[in-house]
Amino acid sequence: MYKVFFQDRIVKLTDNFTKDFEQNYDLFYKFNNRKELSEILQFFELHTALNRLVIFHIDLNFLWEEFKKCFRYIEAAGGLVRNQKGNILIIKRRGKWDLPKGKAKKGEDIEETAIREVCEECGIPELEIKSPLKPTYHTYRLDSEVVLKKTYWFEMACSEGNNLKPQLKEDITEAIWIDTNNIKMVFNNTFPAIADVLNESLSR
Repeated sequence: MYKVFFQDRIVKLTDNFTKDFEQNYDLFYKFNNRKELSEILQFFELHTALNRLVIFHIDLNFLWEEFKKCFRYIEAAGGLVRNQKGNILIIKRRGKWDLPKGKAKKGEDIEETAIREVCEECGIPELEIKSPLKPTYHTYRLDSEVVLKKTYWFEMACSEGNNLKPQLKEDITEAIWIDTNNIKMVFNNTFPAIADVLNESLSR
């Protein structure tokens, strides 16, 4: 199963017809061809009253490859960073709480991307990757194109980081450590994909 966010709405790709057809989704589409798929996605994008779309095919890998071809596809990586106190590093970007992340450079290992982006966006000197988290998928418009972004996430640890420096040129206005007891503040003003990453980490 793949879950793709269209802002705060969801497109789900599945190979389990029985399970997902029984659930209450606004729109259900059985994949036929890419042209038709593209038209369905454009319809869903325009009709914002629809909150959820399920797309079915018996071959999930094939469906995912066809789905990707409907977009400009890019990959990124980021980190959920904890300090020695167990606090989580969060940033504020364009008025929303977020986690540091960014696009992969050509030829760059995805773990290198994650570390580089966290360092650049928050000014942290040393980071250690502890474990991977589930990737997230979301779409957005860039000029006339619709972009599908896959973001790889990693749990990270740092021993230093008292002097956080938000990367202003990336529209980051704050970089702070937050106690997990106060994490509700983040959930009240963040993106659904970021909420998923936080929930996965907090449930471990």
